[in-house]
Amino acid sequence: MTSQSSVQTLLILGASGDLTGRLLLPGLARLAAKGRAGGLTLVGAGSDPWTPEQWLRRVETSFSDALSEADPVGKLELERIAGSTGYQQLDVTAGGELGTLLKELEGPVAVYFALPPQVSQKACEVLIPEEVPPGTRLVMEKPFGSSEATARELNNTLVGLVPEDHIHRVDHFLGKATVLNILGLRFANTFLEPVWNRNYIEKVEVIFEEDLALEGRARYYDGAGALRDMIQSHLLQIMALMAIEPPATVGERDLRDAISTVLRASSIKPPFSNTSRRARYTAGSISGRSIPDYVQEQGVDASRNTETLAEVRVEVDNWRWQGVPFILRSGKAMGNKRKEAVITFRPVPHLPAGFTGVDSPNQLRIGFGPDTLQFDVDVNGPGNILSLDRTTLNAVLSASDLLPYGEVLEGVLTGDPLLSVRGDAAEDCWRIVDPVLRAWSNGEVPLEEYDAGTTGPASWPGSP
Repeated sequence: MTSQSSVQTLLILGASGDLTGRLLLPGLARLAAKGRAGGLTLVGAGSDPWTPEQWLRRVETSFSDALSEADPVGKLELERIAGSTGYQQLDVTAGGELGTLLKELEGPVAVYFALPPQVSQKACEVLIPEEVPPGTRLVMEKPFGSSEATARELNNTLVGLVPEDHIHRVDHFLGKATVLNILGLRFANTFLEPVWNRNYIEKVEVIFEEDLALEGRARYYDGAGALRDMIQSHLLQIMALMAIEPPATVGERDLRDAISTVLRASSIKPPFSNTSRRARYTAGSISGRSIPDYVQEQGVDASRNTETLAEVRVEVDNWRWQGVPFILRSGKAMGNKRKEAVITFRPVPHLPAGFTGVDSPNQLRIGFGPDTLQFDVDVNGPGNILSLDRTTLNAVLSASDLLPYGEVLEGVLTGDPLLSVRGDAAEDCWRIVDPVLRAWSNGEVPLEEYDAGTTGPASWPGSP
């Protein structure tokens, strides 16, 4: 499959940073090797005084895995991009510098802000519309703003520069295959939709728990924490997909309209000591690796009280979901990796007398990366035919042939905003979590602790 690119030049700001080398360039390489970035010119820019040779080494290193796997045509394309790339040193927060560079590049240009959020915001504020050539696309990394007010301010700045459909607010966590897998499961199965509501579903959980600790990311993470980093940025989007009404099409307008409708109906209700929890990891071990206490990690300011594990209970106030809790949880340095949505159904209203063995309700689990499906059902036997045993039906769902950032970049290059968070949705995600953040800042919810490598604080209920 090939895609027609509407972008001629990809300009990466923050080209010397970790995000570019570790994620963006490998994602681009896989995309280009498969013939889905035809004719693209790559330009790097940053504040570091890199030489052309330094930039080329970074590109070639990041392209190496894709190059080793590519067919002859793909190899030629990767070599073409590497052979034509260049690096520019500039200060994006200085008026006129970015605008001047944009006018020198072959358009349309996609500008990827691989920068800290505050730097990206300043860079956009110093741009003036006359400096932005027609067709330019602006690509913003999460978190988009730091509150509902700042997200709205940034939205206003961006739409003063380019149209909304030329703004890509990146959600690399939710790939295109995952989106379509969830939609296909929900809306292509007649037996599922009639029970996908408050009458049959007891709760929905969206969980992202990783066995990685801080891993040198204190500069960003210690100012963000688990609630901002994952729940606000990503898990609310997955929750919305699980809760949307059936869209007419899987086109970006219908789908993003449906997502925004769910988010507008969503909130976390006070008191926040009942609807939110937070914790921070202490020293422990994960798979034989010694993990230091979070506050001893390099670059951490203990006075910030940054949480590494967060959980919130979101309510969706509409006809379908009234009274069903959506539990969103994300944590670092956990004992097990979990990236899944868990739908727990209500118990059967009556089990005929004589049956034994049922002690928990049915669950449907949708795993992310790789995408999987597990459905727990109760069946008779073996052995005593009156004894019901739990069995699990398993399936592996469709996977993308691209890396997550390759999917993001393909949407940018082809002008498909399906994987981009729309401006109103970005503001609503902050609206949902802002009251919790204020309550945490005021000390209304205690910051608990858990040993690295465990499932969380001992006082928290067990995971499903």
